[in-house]
Amino acid sequence: MNGSRITGVGHYQPAKVLTNEDLAGLVDTNDEWIRSRVGIRTRHIAGPDEPVDELAAHAAAKALAAAGLAASDIDLVLVATSTAVDRSPNMAARVANRLGMPSPATMDLNVVCAGFTHALATADHAVRAGGSVRALVIGADKMSAVTDWTDRTTCVLVGDGAGAAVVEACPADAPGPAGIGPVLWGSVPEMGHAVRIEGTPSVFAQEGQSVYRWATTQLPRIARQACERAGLGPEDLAAVVLHQANLRIIEPLAAKIGAVNAVVARDVVESGNTSAASIPLAFSKLVERGEISTGDPVLLFGFGGNLSYAGQVVRCP
Repeated sequence: MNGSRITGVGHYQPAKVLTNEDLAGLVDTNDEWIRSRVGIRTRHIAGPDEPVDELAAHAAAKALAAAGLAASDIDLVLVATSTAVDRSPNMAARVANRLGMPSPATMDLNVVCAGFTHALATADHAVRAGGSVRALVIGADKMSAVTDWTDRTTCVLVGDGAGAAVVEACPADAPGPAGIGPVLWGSVPEMGHAVRIEGTPSVFAQEGQSVYRWATTQLPRIARQACERAGLGPEDLAAVVLHQANLRIIEPLAAKIGAVNAVVARDVVESGNTSAASIPLAFSKLVERGEISTGDPVLLFGFGGNLSYAGQVVRCP
């Protein structure tokens, strides 16, 4: 069997920035109310002519460049998204077409906010089993398209964007730490109603207090178990990249995990909740800014809709 590793990451956000002050002109809210409750200052919003696959393709192109690969080198494309408008062609096929890929396998995964870490695990499994040599894993969502902009409890949260990672095969017995650690994933189906994108037209809604209690009380233990599967303790982590749901969830969750030496991603402050895009977006920014170095162990941990979760320790490209 092969091993696998991440060899390049990239991200993309639309140019339009929506501030808290801008939102105050749309609904009964203000900057202090938003920052005190969710920690968000700004978010990027895609226009009507910027579909999800365009956001995804921009992030993917940057990840390919970082890995030193051409689009034709990729044999598997996985896109995690919950905001696809059409059923077919799927987002992965649309991205492959935009990038000019000749014949990759193309699949979408809808695990909402935990989508990217599920997709990353799926790519890791495909590479290890020999089904893929070079995979492109993307998290992309246009949450602004499924948001009720008259509901101040949800419209202050969301943003649009995409993040991507290239996963390549490497010898299973290669010296040094494993590139992508074993995934720990699962769900709480009976609580799936706590985060929803449903109806016609589809609208995002959630039970914020239920999600907060679940995330801050149940997930620290699960995140620590993901570290254990990689043979590490939380204190060994160089960075923790949690789903960027809400700063008031991220900070207590990170503290309870016990990653005392880690950089904690707080991209939610400037990007809002971008659902499946949030983890690769935040991870790519840490790499781009040089806050983590090649080979550093990083916990990626997604959680949210369904209520699903998935986490693994990866090595920084």
